Amino acid sequence: MAERSDRTAGRADRILDAAGVLLTRLGYRKVTIEDIASQAGIGKGTIYLHWPTKETLFHALLLRESLRAAENLLARLDEDPAEVVPHRFHRAVFLHTQQNPLLGALITGNTELLGRLKKHPLQDQDAVVTERYLKTMTDRGLLRDDIPNLLFSLRASALGFYLMDSFTADGADLDSEEKADALAHIIRTAFEPPEPPSPANVAATAAEVIQAFQDLISSYRAWIYRKDGPEEPA
Repeated sequence: MAERSDRTAGRADRILDAAGVLLTRLGYRKVTIEDIASQAGIGKGTIYLHWPTKETLFHALLLRESLRAAENLLARLDEDPAEVVPHRFHRAVFLHTQQNPLLGALITGNTELLGRLKKHPLQDQDAVVTERYLKTMTDRGLLRDDIPNLLFSLRASALGFYLMDSFTADGADLDSEEKADALAHIIRTAFEPPEPPSPANVAATAAEVIQAFQDLISSYRAWIYRKDGPEEPA
């Protein structure tokens, strides 16, 4: 049974890989299920064993990209708990996103690429984890608790770094590392207390954030791979 589940998940990933290539190249509106099947080298009906509609398939694709980003962050936290400190956390997210055009489109709301896919079915769970993250950060003193509308202020400050290249050439001479360093500086000086947290506090905070992300990853994975279609003929 486990072997079949692994084979089914592998087939699903092959379909999602094909959908990702076409989405990046053509944009959501122009990609058809037939295109994806051809790119993946399977029959069109096989796709419907996993996802009932084109929209559901692409939601699964974007959730998988977000899942992989979360797994990347978890790996960084496992290696160094200090990555949980907000300015380092946002720096890592920015750099990962720069390497993934689909995540970048998701963060910036690129409707030309994503069409109507700006919202996904697990946004309520995303909001719960975000609220949990901010509470952990403020309760443990890694974020200041005197900033009005903290979530809005933090997101607005970070979002400019994702959007700037679309509006101005001011950062044309900066590479991704330099932009990430600038973002980290803003987060550190504007949103973090002046005194750095103790190593023990950092480790405890990292453990809480890891648990929150693991819960979200489990929800993502269950939604993406929620259907086990029949085995393909030998």
